[in-house]
Amino acid sequence: MSKRVINWFRYASPLTFYPLAGKLIPWFWTLAAIFGVLGLTIGFLLAPTDAQQGEGYRIIFLHVPASWMSMFIYLVMAFWAAIGLAFNFRLSGMMASALAPTGALFAFLSLWTGALWGKPMWGTWWVWDARLTSELILLFLYIGFIALQASIDDRRRADKAGAILALVGVVNVPIIYFSVQWWNTLHQGASVSLTRAPSMARLMLWGMLLCTLACWMYSIAIALMRVRTIMLERERHTDWVRELLADKE
Repeated sequence: MSKRVINWFRYASPLTFYPLAGKLIPWFWTLAAIFGVLGLTIGFLLAPTDAQQGEGYRIIFLHVPASWMSMFIYLVMAFWAAIGLAFNFRLSGMMASALAPTGALFAFLSLWTGALWGKPMWGTWWVWDARLTSELILLFLYIGFIALQASIDDRRRADKAGAILALVGVVNVPIIYFSVQWWNTLHQGASVSLTRAPSMARLMLWGMLLCTLACWMYSIAIALMRVRTIMLERERHTDWVRELLADKE
């Protein structure tokens, strides 16, 4: 039992996690490409036209995965932040830093694609709807996290400050998810739920799920690439980074 625990914690060190991430990155990029091609093909070419929204509904194959990922990545970022505060792992702060830009990207895409959908459906690009407003707050939380870490020179202090912000802001995620149930909003309810059958055609559902998997694989791949860069920057004075850079030269 103790050996298994030691092996699990072994990858908490940048020295051991760096080569592991390098091996995993090509696999996740490949899966992202496969799922993306399949999902977009189904969503934009094969899925039937919606009876009420017409062809304009197809923006959901980008909007819904982006919205889900913006919330999920923040939860993962907050998880790493909590691990970093609890156990003082260097890798935890690096992972949180690596995830934040991708989360901000998906939050922006969620708002942007939502505006593209809202104009023909609602007649306006933006309304101060509960879900839209809370998603905008999520984007500001990502930007605030990135800006806060960048403003502090000491990396340990920066990680702790960012971790506190991430944990405080995590309360916004359930607000986004349940906003359509708690308040009377223009935003439609969830089309996919774990507690009831989906309210869309099966081909539409497959397209959305495949696009979501593509976004998931992309997020992992790009986060692993970014965290490797962060490792090289923060660990540049260590022997293993010097040896690695010397071998590349």
